[in-house]
Amino acid sequence: MSRRIATLALGVLLSACQPDSAGSLPQGDGYDFFVLSLAWSPTYCEIEGDRASRQQCGSRESFDFIVHGLWPQFERGWPEFCQSREPSRVPNDLVREVADIMPSAGLVGHQWRKHGSCAGLNQRDYFSLVRAAWEKVKIPRVFEDTGRDLTVSPVEVENAFRSANPSLPADGIAVTCENQMISEVRICMTTSLEFRSCTEIDAKGCKMPRASLPASAR
Repeated sequence: MSRRIATLALGVLLSACQPDSAGSLPQGDGYDFFVLSLAWSPTYCEIEGDRASRQQCGSRESFDFIVHGLWPQFERGWPEFCQSREPSRVPNDLVREVADIMPSAGLVGHQWRKHGSCAGLNQRDYFSLVRAAWEKVKIPRVFEDTGRDLTVSPVEVENAFRSANPSLPADGIAVTCENQMISEVRICMTTSLEFRSCTEIDAKGCKMPRASLPASAR
């Protein structure tokens, strides 16, 4: 074998071994972008009380931000509860695989049926995409084990996330409130999980000047 052919063959082999971040992601179709919804777990636990998931709120482990869901979106509106060849029930082994970021079997199942079924993916690929989206976002350290109730503005929460994730545009994130508490942070992503603008989502953000952020460690 000539040196030129050997070098060419080696180059092809090496290029094949290089990770392709965009190509390695499962690709669905039928929608324009995603919203990654991150729920502040202590707010959910406080609002739901005795009705809350024991897996999420009754375990020894306390949770801060968790994944509420990864939602396929149109530029205006969104699909939900789509027909799918996949079963409606998520198997226990897959539920366990995502329990660190979605610590409730009920949450996992509901999110699959309502949103995952519209992603054009099988269950395993959808939840691998959920994890990839979660890993794309850096959670600001200020929200790790707060230890006490805080009062913050939604803008402060958005700014903390944008500071931790510099490529996140100002109109690509929205904070929601419920019962005068910070409830969720919603981040818009392309189908390749890059941050993007989404004025419709941004416009629906919490308009309260200040809101409570319940303690994440009790």
